[in-house]
Amino acid sequence: MIHKGIFKYELKNRFLCLVNINGVDTICYIPSSSKLGNYLDLRNKEVLLKPTKSEKTHLAVYAIRYKQNYITLDMNTPNQVIETEIKRRYFSFLGKRIRVQKERRICGYKCDLFINDTNTIIEIKSILSNEKHALFPTVHSDRANQQLTKISELLDKGYNVCYCFVSLNPYVNSIALNKDECDYYALFNKCTKKGMMVKGFSIKLVNESPTIRKEIPVIIR
Repeated sequence: MIHKGIFKYELKNRFLCLVNINGVDTICYIPSSSKLGNYLDLRNKEVLLKPTKSEKTHLAVYAIRYKQNYITLDMNTPNQVIETEIKRRYFSFLGKRIRVQKERRICGYKCDLFINDTNTIIEIKSILSNEKHALFPTVHSDRANQQLTKISELLDKGYNVCYCFVSLNPYVNSIALNKDECDYYALFNKCTKKGMMVKGFSIKLVNESPTIRKEIPVIIR
């Protein structure tokens, strides 16, 4: 069951926030290891909440009202959406995709999704932004660089790779690589020269369930 409330503020403790629900300030779970206030202005916005199994927080913030839709706040949502919708026409460029696994390990690399039919690795990056033209990455990430290094090696071994950027905000119109993150930018371009496919999508809520809204361009250069 989906509940509604008004977001007050994030607490000092990670993963916790205060939401006013029917006039009562309630501590809720928020599915992000980093402060969402760094990306979005959440204060006094309507939010959707879902029940949790936790004894400490009975509700988790699921999405925040933005214009005529909602921005999903769970950074794992894109993985779930692409896994569910992998057979839609959006992904026809990948060819046959009957046998799909999630979190399969290949040579020490954990794939978000792996298409056994074509030996295709799918890496999914969630983007949270209220800008029409989002930038990625916005902060330095050794992990993202290490992933690209490993992807480069797997491309050399003959694996196919599709790198998917997914905006949680349905109103984002494009995604651009952040050239200021020099290492990431160089590694990314190295992979694309080896044949790595790149796609961008935005997602929206339909009847409170996330789905792909549209494909959006990824600006690499």
